[in-house]
Amino acid sequence: MEKRQLGRSGLRVSRMALGTMTWGGDTDAEEAASQLVAFVDAGGTLVDTADIYGEGEAERVLGSLLGDLVPRDDVVLATKAVARRTDGPFGGGASRGALLTALDGSLKRLGTDHVDLWQLHAWDSTVPVAETLAALEYAVNSGKVRYVGVSNYSGWQLATAAAGAAAVAPLVSTQVEYSLLERGVDREVVPAAAHHGIGLLPWAPLGRGVLTGKYRTGTPADSRGASSVFAGYVEHHRTDRAARIVQAVATAADGLGTSPLAVALAWVRDRPGVVAPVVGARDTGQLTGSLTAEEITLPPAIRSALDDVSAIAVGYPERWPR
Repeated sequence: MEKRQLGRSGLRVSRMALGTMTWGGDTDAEEAASQLVAFVDAGGTLVDTADIYGEGEAERVLGSLLGDLVPRDDVVLATKAVARRTDGPFGGGASRGALLTALDGSLKRLGTDHVDLWQLHAWDSTVPVAETLAALEYAVNSGKVRYVGVSNYSGWQLATAAAGAAAVAPLVSTQVEYSLLERGVDREVVPAAAHHGIGLLPWAPLGRGVLTGKYRTGTPADSRGASSVFAGYVEHHRTDRAARIVQAVATAADGLGTSPLAVALAWVRDRPGVVAPVVGARDTGQLTGSLTAEEITLPPAIRSALDDVSAIAVGYPERWPR
């Protein structure tokens, strides 16, 4: 798998990341092990998790697989903090105490002395940004964290944090929802990231599964759309606009002799500023399907057609002067 620099840093990662949101829940340890081996065998290196996935179980499962099954040094280990874990004073948020407590908990569950990429899962308006950034700097100086990033930040939040970050702990990545069905970040987040040398890590690059085409004629019984936990998550992208985009993706896939999944993933993977889409899979077979995207590059005509059908309204002040 091709490797890319993560933002304006020296860290190189695979241009696809393995997501673990369902690990320890819908995805048991045996299936997680199979996915991790398949991903690493394909040349993948970036594995993404978070302290709240499965209430910490995703980190525990991942930690149990590193060392014996896959060497720790073969993966770029990424996790996140900020989301509320407990009701205690340090159970969530971006204060110094909450962040450093969360980091120690993640390291314990992952069974490692450091993470390669530590990300702020969300903006916390109740904490001075200087305090949050100072905690990131401390984490890097302590050796417990190698690089830092953010997730789900708006354009102004990303620019504010990037401008205030210390030279010892600059932001190298931002993880945001980005796909043919969700292009809102094109307005301000993508330009802000480019200006500050920050790499994009798209989550839900397959439009929460809708871009695979599986929902075109209904809701498969074994899909996330049929799950009481994820039904609303998927329904968000089941719109008339989405249906038109999915049809365009399917048409492109037929012409290229590949799957809609591969087309949708290749489109976002090669957008300006994107380093590695984060792909979560129900099982290893589904992950293998995502890995086929590595084999294709969209022809300019198809990329242009998909750009057009998925385009969003962009006006003042993003386009100024006219």
